[in-house]
Amino acid sequence: MAQETLRLVCLPVSAHDGRLPRQYTLEGQGAKKDISPPLEWYGVLGGTRSLALVVQDIDADERVPWMHWVVANKSPEEKGLSEGFSGAGGNANTGGEGGLQEGVNDLKQPGWRGPVPDCHGHHIQFRLYALGDVLSLGNKASAPV
Repeated sequence: MAQETLRLVCLPVSAHDGRLPRQYTLEGQGAKKDISPPLEWYGVLGGTRSLALVVQDIDADERVPWMHWVVANKSPEEKGLSEGFSGAGGNANTGGEGGLQEGVNDLKQPGWRGPVPDCHGHHIQFRLYALGDVLSLGNKASAPV
Protein backbone atom coordinates (compact mmCIF):
# COMPACT_ATOMS: atom_id res chain seq x y z
CA MET A 1 0.00 0.00 0.00
CA ALA A 2 1.41 3.43 -0.98
CA GLN A 3 1.91 5.95 1.78
CA GLU A 4 0.33 9.39 1.36
CA THR A 5 2.74 12.30 0.92
CA LEU A 6 2.65 15.29 3.26
CA ARG A 7 0.66 17.93 1.40
CA LEU A 8 -0.01 21.58 2.31
CA VAL A 9 -2.93 23.48 0.76
CA CYS A 10 -3.84 27.18 0.87
CA LEU A 11 -7.30 27.30 -0.70
CA PRO A 12 -7.39 31.11 -1.24
CA VAL A 13 -4.14 30.89 -3.22
CA SER A 14 -5.44 27.93 -5.23
CA ALA A 15 -8.64 29.84 -6.00
CA HIS A 16 -6.67 32.89 -7.24
CA ASP A 17 -4.42 31.19 -9.82
CA GLY A 18 -1.51 30.80 -7.39
CA ARG A 19 -1.58 34.39 -6.13
CA LEU A 20 -1.97 35.46 -2.52
CA PRO A 21 -5.27 37.42 -2.27
CA ARG A 22 -5.02 41.07 -1.24
CA GLN A 23 -6.43 40.62 2.28
CA TYR A 24 -3.37 38.54 3.25
CA THR A 25 -0.96 41.31 2.17
CA LEU A 26 -0.06 44.71 3.57
CA GLU A 27 -2.19 46.36 0.86
CA GLY A 28 -5.50 45.00 2.09
CA GLN A 29 -8.08 47.31 3.66
CA GLY A 30 -9.13 47.71 7.28
CA ALA A 31 -9.88 44.42 9.00
CA LYS A 32 -9.16 42.66 5.70
CA LYS A 33 -5.45 43.49 5.79
CA ASP A 34 -2.35 41.49 6.67
CA ILE A 35 -4.18 38.51 8.13
CA SER A 36 -2.65 35.05 8.02
CA PRO A 37 -4.18 32.81 5.35
CA PRO A 38 -5.98 29.57 6.17
CA LEU A 39 -3.93 26.42 5.61
CA GLU A 40 -4.80 22.73 5.51
CA TRP A 41 -2.51 19.72 5.43
CA TYR A 42 -2.85 16.05 4.74
CA GLY A 43 -0.69 12.94 4.90
CA VAL A 44 1.16 13.53 8.17
CA LEU A 45 3.27 10.43 8.73
CA GLY A 46 2.86 8.27 11.81
CA GLY A 47 5.56 9.01 14.37
CA THR A 48 5.48 12.75 13.66
CA ARG A 49 5.74 14.58 17.00
CA SER A 50 5.34 18.17 15.76
CA LEU A 51 4.94 20.27 12.63
CA ALA A 52 6.81 23.40 11.60
CA LEU A 53 5.70 25.92 8.97
CA VAL A 54 7.93 28.36 7.09
CA VAL A 55 6.52 30.96 4.67
CA GLN A 56 8.95 33.03 2.63
CA ASP A 57 9.22 35.22 -0.47
CA ILE A 58 11.83 33.58 -2.65
CA ASP A 59 12.10 36.63 -4.98
CA ALA A 60 12.53 39.41 -2.38
CA ASP A 61 14.86 42.28 -3.24
CA GLU A 62 16.31 43.08 0.21
CA ARG A 63 17.05 39.57 1.43
CA VAL A 64 16.45 36.28 -0.31
CA PRO A 65 14.48 34.51 0.93
CA TRP A 66 12.39 37.01 2.91
CA MET A 67 10.72 35.34 5.90
CA HIS A 68 7.01 36.14 6.32
CA TRP A 69 6.02 33.54 8.94
CA VAL A 70 7.47 30.79 11.11
CA VAL A 71 5.34 28.45 13.22
CA ALA A 72 6.83 25.65 15.32
CA ASN A 73 5.47 22.82 17.47
CA LYS A 74 2.06 22.54 15.84
CA SER A 75 0.39 19.32 16.93
CA PRO A 76 0.40 16.65 14.19
CA GLU A 77 -3.19 15.73 15.13
CA GLU A 78 -4.44 19.13 13.96
CA LYS A 79 -5.17 19.47 10.28
CA GLY A 80 -4.51 23.14 9.61
CA LEU A 81 -4.46 26.77 10.69
CA SER A 82 -7.54 28.96 10.45
CA GLU A 83 -7.60 32.32 8.71
CA GLY A 84 -6.29 34.99 11.07
CA PHE A 85 -4.58 32.40 13.30
CA SER A 86 -1.52 34.62 13.62
CA GLY A 87 -1.51 38.00 15.25
CA ALA A 88 -4.39 39.52 17.20
CA GLY A 89 -2.12 40.29 20.12
CA GLY A 90 -0.03 37.15 19.79
CA ASN A 91 -2.91 34.74 20.40
CA ALA A 92 -0.96 31.87 18.87
CA ASN A 93 2.20 32.34 20.92
CA THR A 94 1.77 29.91 23.76
CA GLY A 95 5.57 29.55 23.91
CA GLY A 96 7.27 27.70 26.70
CA GLU A 97 9.08 24.41 26.44
CA GLY A 98 7.58 22.45 23.60
CA GLY A 99 4.51 24.69 23.21
CA LEU A 100 3.18 26.09 19.95
CA GLN A 101 5.25 29.09 18.94
CA GLU A 102 5.28 31.69 16.20
CA GLY A 103 8.75 32.79 15.23
CA VAL A 104 10.16 36.18 14.38
CA ASN A 105 9.88 37.18 10.72
CA ASP A 106 12.31 39.37 8.76
CA LEU A 107 10.54 42.51 10.03
CA LYS A 108 11.74 41.39 13.49
CA GLN A 109 8.14 40.81 14.61
CA PRO A 110 6.51 37.59 15.76
CA GLY A 111 3.81 36.08 13.60
CA TRP A 112 2.52 36.61 10.07
CA ARG A 113 3.43 39.71 8.12
CA GLY A 114 2.21 39.60 4.54
CA PRO A 115 4.06 40.88 1.51
CA VAL A 116 4.16 44.59 0.69
CA PRO A 117 2.33 46.00 -2.34
CA ASP A 118 5.34 46.02 -4.68
CA CYS A 119 5.73 42.24 -4.42
CA HIS A 120 3.39 41.41 -7.34
CA GLY A 121 4.89 38.56 -9.29
CA HIS A 122 6.91 37.33 -6.35
CA HIS A 123 6.65 33.70 -5.33
CA ILE A 124 5.48 33.15 -1.77
CA GLN A 125 6.57 29.68 -0.72
CA PHE A 126 4.70 27.76 2.00
CA ARG A 127 6.63 24.79 3.45
CA LEU A 128 5.42 22.37 6.10
CA TYR A 129 7.85 20.07 7.90
CA ALA A 130 6.92 16.91 9.82
CA LEU A 131 9.38 16.55 12.70
CA GLY A 132 10.30 13.57 14.81
CA ASP A 133 10.61 15.73 17.92
CA VAL A 134 9.19 18.82 19.62
CA LEU A 135 11.45 21.86 19.31
CA SER A 136 12.82 23.95 22.19
CA LEU A 137 13.27 27.34 20.58
CA GLY A 138 13.38 29.88 23.39
CA ASN A 139 11.63 33.25 23.39
CA LYS A 140 12.47 34.53 19.92
CA ALA A 141 12.41 31.66 17.49
CA SER A 142 13.27 32.36 13.87
CA ALA A 143 13.91 30.27 10.81
CA PRO A 144 17.51 29.36 10.08
CA VAL A 145 19.35 31.70 7.71
